[in-house]
Amino acid sequence: MMLIRYLSQIGRYFMMLKEIFNKPTKWSVMKQLIFKEVDDLIINSLGIVSFISFFVGGVVAIQTALNLTSPLIPKYLIGFATRQSIILEFAPTFISIIMAGKMGSFITSSIGTMRVTEQIDALEVMGVNSLNYLVFPKLIALFLYPFVIGISMFLGIFGGWMAGVFGGFTTSGEFIEGLQNDFIPFHIVYAFIKTSVFAFILATIPSFHGFYMKGGALEVGRASTVSFVWTSVVIILINYILTQLLLS
Repeated sequence: MMLIRYLSQIGRYFMMLKEIFNKPTKWSVMKQLIFKEVDDLIINSLGIVSFISFFVGGVVAIQTALNLTSPLIPKYLIGFATRQSIILEFAPTFISIIMAGKMGSFITSSIGTMRVTEQIDALEVMGVNSLNYLVFPKLIALFLYPFVIGISMFLGIFGGWMAGVFGGFTTSGEFIEGLQNDFIPFHIVYAFIKTSVFAFILATIPSFHGFYMKGGALEVGRASTVSFVWTSVVIILINYILTQLLLS
């Protein structure tokens, strides 16, 4: 029974994706909705992303330095390890999981509240495609999500440099040498491919749980929790698949 339920939800999810692009809302209205979503989802996320990225980059550098116990191991490996950790996994994947909690819960609760207060029903009575009206602006706004991850990468590496140099673990020259050593440009491409896929997941799965929720105000909180769990699970699974496809 549970398998049938999950398959039914997956089918409904893909039906929702199709419906998002039907009967588009007038551009004059959609433009304002997109600007609002950019402010709510992108601009308001920059603070927490910047804070976490800077200090996690510093922690990665310090932990790497503390584990280089042999004097034969070159200090530039601190910069190398920081770059690889931040670009390949931390910035695209773990920031996206954090955003599943912040951004995803916001999307689910805002749409779920509209469902509870019958605002979605009112939109449909007026002949508006509610999925296009509510979800499409979020999809467009999250085209800017790679910009957020780019900032995360920069601040993570900068935080590692600050911690390594001012903590006395390495010199600035050695850290920068590590950043440049064996650099593979495709790793940046790989990170942004993952980021673009994760942006789509962050926009659609929380919207799905908010749009199709049933019940009252209590269920809005439960839907937000379920949305976070499923968004995180899907991000981790997609991360594994994309890593196998792109880096193997």
